[in-house]
Order: sequence, then structure tokens, then C-alpha cells
Amino acid sequence: MASSMISTTIVSRSTLAQANMVAPFTGLKSIVAFPSTHKNVDITSIASNGGRVSCMKREQLIKEVECLLHQKLIPCFEFELEGTINGRYWTMWKLQMFGCTDAVEVMNELDEAIKAYPNDFFRIIEFDNIRQVQCISFIAYKPPGY
Repeated sequence: MASSMISTTIVSRSTLAQANMVAPFTGLKSIVAFPSTHKNVDITSIASNGGRVSCMKREQLIKEVECLLHQKLIPCFEFELEGTINGRYWTMWKLQMFGCTDAVEVMNELDEAIKAYPNDFFRIIEFDNIRQVQCISFIAYKPPGY
């Protein structure tokens, strides 16, 4: 009887020790564990902000901005200093245009920004001041040669 009590005591101690142990991180799972039957090597199917960016014409931009202003969104401009569009870090041009109700005013501000930085990409972003979020952004200007 004593021998059976000792063995159960040892078993319960080892189980308690195992319960407190955490397995070390062994890295990401191997691709062998998750086999793939189809590998897509066509990079044109990957969603991207780069590549060939087609900007709207001025009349289309005015209509888009009018629609966004009608929805009570606040416009703002951002530009990318490097001249390449990678979508990571954009610099804000001035501040948001609080109280702006006219699309022509937004376009005049865009023209002023382009005069200051003619070799950079510009995008228009729109904020919702109620939800405190950015709702939309789109390329408004791309430099010559792109």
C-alpha cells in the first residue's frame, strides 16, 4: 500500500509540473504542414496601391469631391515626398479643410499644393468628424512620367 501511495504522489507532482510549463515558441509552421495545390505566380492579381495609377480628370475630381462634401466629409490632402507611391508614409498638406463646402475651393488648394511639389503624388483623403475616422482616399495627382 505504501508503494502505491508513493507512486501516485510522484505522478501527481509531475502532472502539476507539466501543467505549469509553457512550450517554447518554435516559429511559424512549415509550408509542408499546409500543402497548397495551386501556386499563383502572376503578380498582377495581387491587390496593390502601386503600379499604373490612373487619376481622374479634373471634372471627375470635382464631382467626386462634391459628392463627398455633400456627405459632410472633411477633405484633406496628403503627398508623398519620395516620388514613389508605396502607400506607407504620406505627409499631410496643411490641415484638414474644416468648414469647406465648395469643391472648387478644394481644387484650388490642390493646385496650390501641386505648384509647391510638382514631382510628388497627391491624394485626397476625407474624414468623418462624427466617427473620427478616415473614410476614403484616392490619388488626385501623379507627377509627369508616371
